Amino acid sequence: MMPIISGTFLIFGSILLLIAGVGIVRMPDLFLRMSASTKAATLGTGLILLGAVFHFETTIVLVRAVLIIAFIFLTAPVSAHMIGRAAYRGEAKLDPKTHINELQGMYDVQTHKAIES
Repeated sequence: MMPIISGTFLIFGSILLLIAGVGIVRMPDLFLRMSASTKAATLGTGLILLGAVFHFETTIVLVRAVLIIAFIFLTAPVSAHMIGRAAYRGEAKLDPKTHINELQGMYDVQTHKAIES
């Protein structure tokens, strides 16, 4: 039973990593690429690590995998936020099809601070 569970986690994790890779290539601007890579890659990596836990069935692998998953789930959103903020501060171009810029008029480009409303 364990090889089936392990294989299932590995396959679904690999599919999510493939989707993240395709998203990086296919998305039109930095912000959408960042979203695709952060969400799918984080979950895909977590599933692959869970597959490794079920494959090896040892406590040390479980502990290491849980620590790695926790680290990835804590750092990926923060790093994506910082990359997005740096890109917005650097005036990265949005896709022409993007109609809504929620920060427009709420962010001073000169001082790099939010404008109080």
